This record gives sequence, structure tokens and C-alpha cells, in this order.
Amino acid sequence: MKFAVFYEIPVAQPWDPESEWRAYKNTLEQAQLADKLGFHSVWSVEHHFCEEFSHCSNPEVLYGAIAATTENLRIGYGVRLMPQPYNHPVRTAESVAVLDLMSDGRVEFGTGRSATRVELEGFGIDPDNTREMWEEALNCVVECWTNDVAEFHGKYWDLPPRRVIPKPLQSPHPPLWAATTSVDGHEVMGRHGLGVCSFTVGVPPEDLKERVDLYRYGISQCTKPIGKFVNNQVATFTMVNCAPTREEALAVGGPSFEWYAVESARRIATLAEWMEEVKHGLADNYTYTNEFLKADRAGKLDRTTQQLFDTSAGVIGDPDDCIMHAKKYEAAGCDILLCLVNPYDIPHEKVMQTIELLGKHVIPEFAD
Repeated sequence: MKFAVFYEIPVAQPWDPESEWRAYKNTLEQAQLADKLGFHSVWSVEHHFCEEFSHCSNPEVLYGAIAATTENLRIGYGVRLMPQPYNHPVRTAESVAVLDLMSDGRVEFGTGRSATRVELEGFGIDPDNTREMWEEALNCVVECWTNDVAEFHGKYWDLPPRRVIPKPLQSPHPPLWAATTSVDGHEVMGRHGLGVCSFTVGVPPEDLKERVDLYRYGISQCTKPIGKFVNNQVATFTMVNCAPTREEALAVGGPSFEWYAVESARRIATLAEWMEEVKHGLADNYTYTNEFLKADRAGKLDRTTQQLFDTSAGVIGDPDDCIMHAKKYEAAGCDILLCLVNPYDIPHEKVMQTIELLGKHVIPEFAD
């Protein structure tokens, strides 16, 4: 199993004029350290309007800075939002290709469709259409990358014959990934031949195995992948804090772990709540969000740091603890562990400590 650093780029209140500047500068410094310590990759989200939770609305500028100041770290979109009008597929193809060129072919291209009310409503997107939009857009991107002259005429996008340039350095294209939170979504991504980013934060590794098994079954049924090759890999993300002692890790990371576990679930719950208001029912492809809403209304989202530790629903503790937790993710079938090293407001120096301890003590335990 490989290790990656993963970022929402939260900016906790109270804010000052330099809060966001510090958040981005710290993220860049952390990625540079991860590059030196043997991490496989760095990934970040694309979120909009998510104050405090994520100020990472245009991650490609950050990716460019990371590409220019690292040597080996692969750069993962975690994820690029594909529904209209988030990103036009031609602009996506162009942007990813430029990053692949500038990074010497280090891009991992993750895609998604969004799962919060504030974003979908803010961009005027009907949740019923997002899966169809995502699939059409991703096919268009592959068309742009792999044909000298691209052309597509779909339900949401139309392109007359055009040379879309530049092309990515990786041939035939960067590895394709797709994010999912729902259980059945894992099989869907497998059937499409895509690597799956299992965004199931706070889920014990034993529950992750069910999702991985569904994904592997989907892969076995894939006869026509969206990309030009099957990317049979599972990446899952979890909150991570490593310290010299378990006591320090729980004290430093615990409050952020607890905040993020609730806040991330609650943001998904808002989508089900919105659908109740405007459609008196859930969008067919977002039925899983109702479970988050039910849990929120029942007051069952809260979990203590000790509960997260006991179930390995977060990787937290001293290096030996972190090895123990991570081994469970590996046993569940995870290929890349996306380490959310700052879920909310963990100080920069403590995030750097986590990265250093993982690099020196944990990652070597998973070497081939």
C-alpha cells in the first residue's frame, strides 16, 4: 500500500487577512516534505462555497506550484468536478494536459460530480443529472486526449471537429479515477474501468472491505472502460495524525477529527434535505445521502476520538499505532491511503510532524 497526503485546505475561524495565504503556503511546504520522505502522491479536492471546511476552489494553481517544487510526488485531482457548468470538458482536457507536461507526467486524474447542496444549488445543477453529466464529460475528455481531431455531440456538450491541444505527456492519458461515497457506486466505477477514490471518511476498514469487494466485482465485469486502459486501483481517504506519543496525537488531532467527521457528513445530509424541499424526494443517484440526513436528525453523527481510534476509522496515535491502523486498510484492499493530515485546524508544525513520522517510521513498513 502506498501513502499520499490529501487536502481539503480548511481555514478555521477567526480569519485574518493572511489566513488563506498561510493555508496555501503551509500546504505547499507540507507537500514538499512529503516528496522528500517517500510519499506516493498529493491530492486535493475541488470545493466551492465551503467556508472553513474547504477553501480549495481552484486547486490547479496549487498543483502547478507543487509540480515546480517537487521531483517524485504524483499529483492527484481529488477530484475535478465534471457536471455542467463546473468545468467544460475541453478546458479540463487542456488544463490536465498542461499540468502533466509541466510535472513530467505525474498526474493522476480523479473526477467526481459533487454531493453538497451549497455547491450544486450554487451552480444551478439538478442533482438528477449529475451522474449522466459526469460520464459524458469524462468520455469527452478522453476523446480530446486520444484523438488528433476531437469531436463530440452529446446531451450536455457539443464540439465540432477541433484539435484540442496540448496532449498529456502520459500515453495514452493519465490514470483515470472517480470518487464515490455510496456503497453501490464502487461497483459502478469498477464497471467503468476507473480507479476508485472511496470517500468514506469515518468508516472502519472492515466496512471498507465490502466496498472494495464490490469494486473488484465491477472491474471483473468491465468490458468497455471509459479510458483506454483499466485502472484497477482503490484509494481511500482517512484522517491521519501521528505524534511521538499516543497521548499527544489524540490531544492534537482529536478535536479536528471529531469536527470533520460531523461536518463532512452534515454537508452531504444537506443534499437530501434540499431534495425534500424542492422535489419531495431524493434524486435517484443520491439515495445514500438520506442515511446521512437520518443520522444527523437523530443526533448520531458525533463520534469521540477514542471511538475513531478503537475502530481504526482514523489513523491516529504514535507510529506503532499508525502502522496498526494502516495495516487494516491494507488488508481491506486499499492500494493508496489518502492521508487527510489537517481535517480542520491542526497546527502546521504538527502536520509536518505527522508527515515526518509517517515517512520515517510508517511508510517503510509497507515497502514492497
